[in-house]
Amino acid sequence: MSESDGYFQRVKRLTPTRLWINNPTVQEARRSIEAGAVSCTTNPTYAMKMLQSETDGRIAEQILDEALRQTEDDGQAADRVQQQLVKRILEVFLPLHEREPGRQGFVSIQGDPHQDTDGEHMVDEALRYRKLGKNFITKIPVTDAGLHALEALIPEDMPMIATEVMGIAQAVQTCEMYQRVSAACGTRPPLYLTHITGIFDQHLASVVERDDIRISRDVLWQAGCIVARRQYRLFKDRKYPGIMLGGGARGLHHFTEMVGSEMHVTINWKGTADRLIDEDPPVVHRMDTPAPGYVVDELLEKIPDFRRAYQEDGLSREEFADFGPVVLFRSMFLKGWDYLLTRIKERRAEM
Repeated sequence: MSESDGYFQRVKRLTPTRLWINNPTVQEARRSIEAGAVSCTTNPTYAMKMLQSETDGRIAEQILDEALRQTEDDGQAADRVQQQLVKRILEVFLPLHEREPGRQGFVSIQGDPHQDTDGEHMVDEALRYRKLGKNFITKIPVTDAGLHALEALIPEDMPMIATEVMGIAQAVQTCEMYQRVSAACGTRPPLYLTHITGIFDQHLASVVERDDIRISRDVLWQAGCIVARRQYRLFKDRKYPGIMLGGGARGLHHFTEMVGSEMHVTINWKGTADRLIDEDPPVVHRMDTPAPGYVVDELLEKIPDFRRAYQEDGLSREEFADFGPVVLFRSMFLKGWDYLLTRIKERRAEM
């Protein structure tokens, strides 16, 4: 089978759905572009993954050592390691960006998750990271502090991913803020609005187990995709700006169920993208296939966090940061960043 016949190439040819790749090694980034990927995301676990990588671990250690020589501050060293590792991926995707500026070839950086409550810090990070390459796109969580940061970056014409979106209220408030601010300042930077479908499902599964909620696994399996479909439908019906970006996949269906939409979806190469290439499923438009009403009703009745995510007024802006699936996602980022900080301390002691 030729590359042009591969699964993601057929998705690209037959539907408006597009593939992004998440946290790749350089080799995975190149392979993903060959397979049909248009852009790339990274997050605060990226340095940890590269330091543990069989292919990129040695280079990551060299970058870490160089950062230690440049600064005695461990936090600054961690920031430099993250930037230099991601810069390698920016260079891989740059030809795509040069082919269609502002439409593809983006690579995101998301900074120190310990600073996610400080909007000014996130703005400063984004402005610094922008110097790494013209295909940089900032990635900022949709919390109260994150919304302040996104609002400040729109007049800077900063390409942006509004991330950690788990609930409809987060999506609506982000889009309406973007419309208001862009109308006032006259700039409309590229906007990608996430729905972190897989992490949402992971959180609900843990809640069901913890609270001994009696619900069919077939019903529970659909929860994240149901919220994503509702968000997408609102996004299109209200003609909100930007593109919806799926993320946090925990199963192949977190990509395949989005096929047929005008969404972009970011997935890991290993365990998700490579499996879809190997399994080569048929390209089927699934996004416009709604779940039966009884499925939605059961989820609304039995799982309060599903209800909070599904309803437009289910969360207030002040509750975004403390919403269960958002906390789960951030805990993963904190673990990754703390691993980097620990490795920095260990390496300093060795030098």
